[in-house]
Amino acid sequence: MFGMIKNSLFGNTEETEYKLLSSETKDGVSFEVRRYDGAKYAVVSSEGRTFDQVTGELVRKLLMYIGGSNEQGEAMGTAAPIIITVYPRNDGVLSRRLMVAIRIPTIYQQSPPTPTDSAIRIEERPGMTVYTLQFGGFAGESEYRAEALRLTRTLGETAPFQRKQYFCCSYDPPLKPYGRRNEVWFLQEEP
Repeated sequence: MFGMIKNSLFGNTEETEYKLLSSETKDGVSFEVRRYDGAKYAVVSSEGRTFDQVTGELVRKLLMYIGGSNEQGEAMGTAAPIIITVYPRNDGVLSRRLMVAIRIPTIYQQSPPTPTDSAIRIEERPGMTVYTLQFGGFAGESEYRAEALRLTRTLGETAPFQRKQYFCCSYDPPLKPYGRRNEVWFLQEEP
């Protein structure tokens, strides 16, 4: 536990690199289109509990893993963002199924340490293009849903993005009191 706290407060944070394809403003709402390369992620899933009930617990599991709770005892530093995949129902309410992921830092991509927590798996994710909307503050389910709705309205009905899932991203440690960065990502449909 101490390793996780030390790692998240004092460790180096590696932000996932991307290629900015465009930066746009439509109806007063600014968003970006970004391309991320494929990479390995540590992932943990949950079903049956709400976003706000379970995300803190799942994020802690991943922070403990990258903080040294792995078979090699390797503290890897931290990576940002933490990406929460959510599955909205037709009415916009999030289903009780979600996945939380954190990118394995670059120097561990070839051979990530083995998780000691059986709930954590290492997953190779393909590259992706996303529409992103950034916002501040502490974000829970209601904030992410509101921003997702704002991005949906901004992009319009014909924009080529997946509507059955989206990503809720957080860049900051839980104890950071101000200047927080959160994003909603919509996965662009590939042509």
